[in-house]
This record gives sequence, C-alpha cells and structure tokens, in this order.
Amino acid sequence: MNRTPSLTRLLPLALLLSTNLAVAQTAAPPPKEAPSPAPTTAAGAAHEPVAAFAWLAGCWKGGVNQREFREMWLPLQGGMMIGAGQQVQGGKMQDYEFLRLEPRVDGVRFTQFSGDRKEISFRLANTAADANDTIFTFANAGEGFPARLIYRRGQEGWLYETIEGNLNGAERKVIYPLRRISCETGELIRQ
Repeated sequence: MNRTPSLTRLLPLALLLSTNLAVAQTAAPPPKEAPSPAPTTAAGAAHEPVAAFAWLAGCWKGGVNQREFREMWLPLQGGMMIGAGQQVQGGKMQDYEFLRLEPRVDGVRFTQFSGDRKEISFRLANTAADANDTIFTFANAGEGFPARLIYRRGQEGWLYETIEGNLNGAERKVIYPLRRISCETGELIRQ
C-alpha cells in the first residue's frame, strides 16, 4: 500500500473535523531552511544537540475516535534517541513507525519510517517557549505532507504532536495529545 508517512495519524482527528479544515490564519509559515544552532536549554546541549529531547525517554499514550496511539523512546545514548510508534483500533494494528532523533551536519533531525514506506526526515527549525511549554518545530526536508512536525512539551506529563502541511491542495493541521505512561503497566504517570 502506498501511503504518505504519518497520513494514518491524520485519519482519527479528520473524522472529528471538517474535511476542508484550514490551518488558522495565525499559523506560522514553513520554517526557513537556514541551519539552526544547537539547543542550549539542557545541560551539555551545546556538545550533545539531542540532549534537549532527553525528556521524551519513556512511554506515551493517546487516543482519538477509538484509535489508540503510543510512542516509546529509549534514553539518549551515543548522541541519538531511538523510538517506535504504534496505532491500534478495535484491537487491530493500523500503523507503526520507527523514530530517530540524531545530530547531523545541518542540525538535529527527526526521522521516521515504516516497513512499507520510505524514510522521511525533518530538520529542527525552531525551539520556542509558550508559557511553561517548550515547542520544537521540525521542517520536512523533502516534498509532501506533512511539511512540519511539532512536538510540544506540555505540563503535567502532556506531549502534543502536531502535523501540518498541504494535503490535496488544502492546509491541514492535526494534533495528537499524549500522556506519559508507565512502560510496564500502561498507567498514567502524574508529574
């Protein structure tokens, strides 16, 4: 089956939203392709650019429209973080992906791939703060949807993943709310 990466993540929220959903006028334009400096918010980040994402290590779970999605990230080792994502609906596997955060010559890259799809890479284009949240915006290194992948580190164990871009001539924006869970029990971790 020839699918665009992360398109199946678009489906759960798309059922709730109009098929002609447009990104709000206040949405930021796609980030420029200038190399971004190494994040300096985490200890040692200047020497280890991926250290700013060490908070992702562990398990995350969310659900929309009877579809459950999970991510599991291994701790930072060797300058890289490795993760896996899975979506299940009605007890049946819908999609899976392998995830990677790594430093490259042009900055930090978020790369995802699945067994039946090609690899897609996003470059860290911006890190911003909004109240107590930290927002990491990655820009697609190639053509197609999604153009942007946003990881918003929220308070009290929340992670908001957003995919944005043009799909079939219309701007799309889909948000996946996830909570930190115990990898062993699946229980919510309150922070």
